[in-house]
Amino acid sequence: MQFGVFTVGDVTPDPTTGRVSTEAERIKAMVAIALKAEEVGLDVFATGEHHNPPFVPSSPTTMLGYIAARTERLLLSTATTLITTNDPVKIAEDYAMLQHLAGGRVDLMMGRGNTGPVYPWFGQDIRNGIALAVENYALLHRLWREDVVDWEGKFRTPLQSFTSTPRPLDGVPPFVWHGSIRSPEIAEQAAYYGDGFFANHIFWPKQHTQRMVGLYRQRFEHYGHGSADQAIVGLGGQVFMRPNSQDAVREFRPYFDNAPVYGHGPSLEDFSRETPLTVGSPQQVIDRTLSFRRYVGDYQRQLFLIDHAGLPLKTVLEQLDILGEQVVPVLRKEFATGRPAHVPDAPTHASLRTAARTTPETEARR
Repeated sequence: MQFGVFTVGDVTPDPTTGRVSTEAERIKAMVAIALKAEEVGLDVFATGEHHNPPFVPSSPTTMLGYIAARTERLLLSTATTLITTNDPVKIAEDYAMLQHLAGGRVDLMMGRGNTGPVYPWFGQDIRNGIALAVENYALLHRLWREDVVDWEGKFRTPLQSFTSTPRPLDGVPPFVWHGSIRSPEIAEQAAYYGDGFFANHIFWPKQHTQRMVGLYRQRFEHYGHGSADQAIVGLGGQVFMRPNSQDAVREFRPYFDNAPVYGHGPSLEDFSRETPLTVGSPQQVIDRTLSFRRYVGDYQRQLFLIDHAGLPLKTVLEQLDILGEQVVPVLRKEFATGRPAHVPDAPTHASLRTAARTTPETEARR
């Protein structure tokens, strides 16, 4: 099972000091978080994609390419690649290039984003959000698997005898997760292609996540990719930890109360009760995270959000120390206990390359 962190890259005032990081400081902080994630033994660093204030990660490939050059093991991912407003041709080429530079340590999470105005900024209509996601990904999927593509759709100009370059590393496209908070159509899309499904899991009650993952698993089996419990599932989560739970609550409360997304809404206690947000001791985070398996089954990737709402970088790095030293080692051991042998691990470039070499189609060509 893979463990890591994801960032949305918000530039938010620290409510305890009033200080606002500069964009340069926030970008450098995101890099520092990625480097620390590798140092403490995490598996994945993922960045969002946003094109509006107060967010800074408008160019994930630039950031991940820079991080790739400064890391050796860390798997680099997006927490959202906007499949609706990015040209799938550019996605195909940008991430294949990144894949080569990072030695295969790259995957993507497709998403529609949560900011309505981004659609017209890139010449699209939000009312076509699902249709864009479906059509654009269908093209991207072909661009990575066919050397020459002829294509015509509704939302972009046709392609004739087109080859995206560079080709995927070793002929193996980056693994794709389809991320969603609330759209069953995206769970269906992930299942259709046999890709991963990432349930954001940070805003909704567990019953909603259970239904979404259950739908994906059912349809994954329906399309013949394997049994339902072999579907590739990832979950998001939010944590803030201190050795003493009361200290964690006291320290995090002003950040929660003023956060751009859920600030000035439900109380910290109500939100923690109704969603997976866990503010407390490392043991409380361990217990809460282990409980996810009871309603989504065995899954492959767990990413934590730990750096938003104006939290200082020093505090975030302390959170990473706790995750790496006290939380993730226990989670690795406990999640492995009782995991059926037929449930796959999270895909990596190495595992996908091995699988590609042993498919019936490959064997027939030998």
